[in-house]
Amino acid sequence: MEYITLNNGVKMPIVGTGTNTYGKLNNDYNGALTNEIPELVSALELGYRSIDAAIMYRNEHLVGRVLAESTVPREELFITTKVPASEEYVSSKDATRAAIDNSLKNFQTDYLDLILIHFPIENKEHLKNTWEVFEEYYEAGKLKAIGVSNFEKHHLDELKEFAKVKPAVNQIQINLKQPNKELLAICKEEGITPVAWGPMKAEDHQKEVLNEIGKAYNKTGAQVLLRYQIERGVVVIPKSHNPENQRANLDIFDFELTTADVEKIENL
Repeated sequence: MEYITLNNGVKMPIVGTGTNTYGKLNNDYNGALTNEIPELVSALELGYRSIDAAIMYRNEHLVGRVLAESTVPREELFITTKVPASEEYVSSKDATRAAIDNSLKNFQTDYLDLILIHFPIENKEHLKNTWEVFEEYYEAGKLKAIGVSNFEKHHLDELKEFAKVKPAVNQIQINLKQPNKELLAICKEEGITPVAWGPMKAEDHQKEVLNEIGKAYNKTGAQVLLRYQIERGVVVIPKSHNPENQRANLDIFDFELTTADVEKIENL
């Protein structure tokens, strides 16, 4: 596994696994919880150490149970969760504190490696209060890093007005369908690590080009796309319920794309 150093010195695995459909009936985001997460068990066995969760996914306690029962030491895990932007969680500082405390309980740990505001909070007072609670827990060592998700430039600018601690990451959609080039550049300029959700989304004609590129490396088009992302400093959070695909998504550290191939991908 390779790591990227966040702006506060914390090291984050450059590849992680999403969990938004884990432990749910028919692998459906809105499906009923099944109480079992075999896909997370296999991910840990294959070497995934960064686990991307969220309160909205409803399965924190299941993910936490698997992590607690695994033989992987806590210090090797990088656990991320996200606080929703809804009133229930951000209407007051106590509401945000309760959300964080409950997540710590769900993950059976005394600290989280990263916590994010899941979506922009439009009420500026609520945003300020939420971020101040994040900073409070960060200073106490209960959060190793704090950040945001789905924030556009104007959201980042608003946060900048009062934040004492700069967000370590901005988790946004970055893929060939939605390259988000301008926001990606802004994050890099600001020293905020971009984390890509949905990193492998691509149109069929784009997949054809990626597959063709992959032949020279004996890799799939999906592996080429993930490699392209990490080579430019983007953390990727692919997700699969299939152990073979999980393995393939990690098998991207033994080759480097040529400048010509990078240009081909850029042109897509």
